Amino acid sequence: MDGSLFYTYILYSQSIDRYYVGYTEDLVLRLQRHNEGWGKYSKRGIPWILVYSEAYPDKVAACRREREIKSRKSRKYIESLIRK
Repeated sequence: MDGSLFYTYILYSQSIDRYYVGYTEDLVLRLQRHNEGWGKYSKRGIPWILVYSEAYPDKVAACRREREIKSRKSRKYIESLIRK
């Protein structure tokens, strides 16, 4: 293990009033790619802003947390995380 962290993150798009949940090893690069229109969904919401992130020691943990947040299917839950 090289000591890299992985992140579960939440982006917000004011233009479509939606949140996007994902995970990555590089938050800066990932946000840049969302805002460059990589991906069908994220292209619709440009510009995206990072509103929340959590750091994890490995990809498995970050991915698990992403799935946990998405499984709630709840905007209220996402907004409660952001307010913390």
